[in-house]
Amino acid sequence: MPATEWGYLATPEEFERWIIHEDDRLLVVNKPGGLVCHPSKHGPWSSLIGAAREYLGLSRLHMPSRLDRETSGAVVFAKTSEAASPLQTAIERGRVRKRYLAVLEGRLEAPVEVDQPLGPVPGAAVWCRQGVRPEGRASRTTFEPLHSSGPFTVARVIPHTGRMHQIRAHAAWLGHPVVGDKIYGPDERLFLEFIRTGISGSMLAVLKLPRHALHAAEIEFPGLPPFQTGWPDDLAGFCRDHALDWTGCEAHRT
Repeated sequence: MPATEWGYLATPEEFERWIIHEDDRLLVVNKPGGLVCHPSKHGPWSSLIGAAREYLGLSRLHMPSRLDRETSGAVVFAKTSEAASPLQTAIERGRVRKRYLAVLEGRLEAPVEVDQPLGPVPGAAVWCRQGVRPEGRASRTTFEPLHSSGPFTVARVIPHTGRMHQIRAHAAWLGHPVVGDKIYGPDERLFLEFIRTGISGSMLAVLKLPRHALHAAEIEFPGLPPFQTGWPDDLAGFCRDHALDWTGCEAHRT
């Protein structure tokens, strides 16, 4: 994606390479990190749904669930309201299975389940920051280490609920924030700096990656086959550079 001063702009040829499944009802794509899901003021090719509409030639497209700008991985679109309805119902009833892959700070030695309520953090510098709060909404996430090397761990992450920033907030609470996380990593003010000026050398030295190392590797709706995506090149490169064995993630390649 060509970089601009405001973000990334997809191209038609590139979008076509992101497609991992298409039929008369659904379009499933492997979203790259750095591209927003929802419409952007910078034109249709500046967002995932805008690019999908252009590709399909549809004025309306349904996106039952989305990913944060920096999270890569599987996103499912429904081409009609009839196709979207059962997907939305499955999400609302908690019947959708999701599997993520992440690179975490520190060495996670054994699988762990975080069962802690999440809610907005009072007085946070970033308004959307979530944290463990007694009055928060029930939230549960399982972290399974795949390989550790030095100060990092590649992990499979299973969210059992679907709260805002759930994986990232629970990882931070656990003491193993996602590498590159501008909100839940070393200093949330890095996110505000990034919004103002973009990524800088000094910021990258602290964060270690331009975006957070979280990838939606698999999503499965009732009655449909699981849709899987491969470990993205930028995270694979980080793993190679830090002697992390990410080959266990190959099971998620299409």
